[in-house]
Amino acid sequence: MAETRIGIIGGSGLYKMDALKNIEEVQVQTPFGAPSDALILGTLEDTRVAFLARHGRNHTLLPSELPFRANIYAMKQLGVEYLISASAVGSLKEEVKPLDMVVPDQFIDRTKNRVSTFFGEGIVAHIAFGDPICKNLAGVVAEAIAKLNLPDITVHRGGTYVCMEGPAFSTKAESNLYRSWGAKVIGMTNLPEAKLAREAEIAYATLALVTDYDCWHPDHDSVTVDMVIANLQRNAVNAQKVIQETVRRLSENPPSSDAHSALKFAILTNLDKAPVATKEKLALLLKKYI
Repeated sequence: MAETRIGIIGGSGLYKMDALKNIEEVQVQTPFGAPSDALILGTLEDTRVAFLARHGRNHTLLPSELPFRANIYAMKQLGVEYLISASAVGSLKEEVKPLDMVVPDQFIDRTKNRVSTFFGEGIVAHIAFGDPICKNLAGVVAEAIAKLNLPDITVHRGGTYVCMEGPAFSTKAESNLYRSWGAKVIGMTNLPEAKLAREAEIAYATLALVTDYDCWHPDHDSVTVDMVIANLQRNAVNAQKVIQETVRRLSENPPSSDAHSALKFAILTNLDKAPVATKEKLALLLKKYI
């Protein structure tokens, strides 16, 4: 199978890429089970990419049910080095309006039931995660949005994404707490992806699509699914344009990324003495270091 350097994960409302050509569906099996759906391979801007619908193409998986490890490992198996994650989020700032786009650079973890590491079972690794987003890849995404000059769309570079467990939306008390922390947006999926992508030495960036003001804003109704879907449908076309322009720029000038060597000093276990079964399970991640 030919390698694919660029991967795209589509969140709520973005279940396919209309501009993909030469499409091939691939059922990928990983040591961590099956991904959320078949991976869609195709060409975008004459560049081979892999697309995955995070919740399944019919949106059948809760955030807490997502096979995060399988999703990222499958991308790694295909050769992905740059991963763009498009995700619906709520805004925690007045100036970040519904339909705006945010390229965050930080996370706060409020999840409870997620497995966010490939390691364990006899092999210990601690990745550096102070800067959880690849700044160079995020820069390409932000520049792509700016280049397109989309009408009525404001891009916000940087800011903190609060990753909550869900599936219920926030209480007003929680929403106001996150605002007091200075967070910019809130979602349910991206932090486990970012951690696992870093362990897999894949550069990762989020394209956050603002759908609502969460529930804190006194002049706006609390978030509902109807509101989220209506705004996502309005923004889906723009999101695809941004991803297409990002892919074009990546194919022309792929940036360096610290993520590509994230495990170099992260593995504490002497791999010569590590369990054979675990080394086989993680062979794709460890092969550079054995």
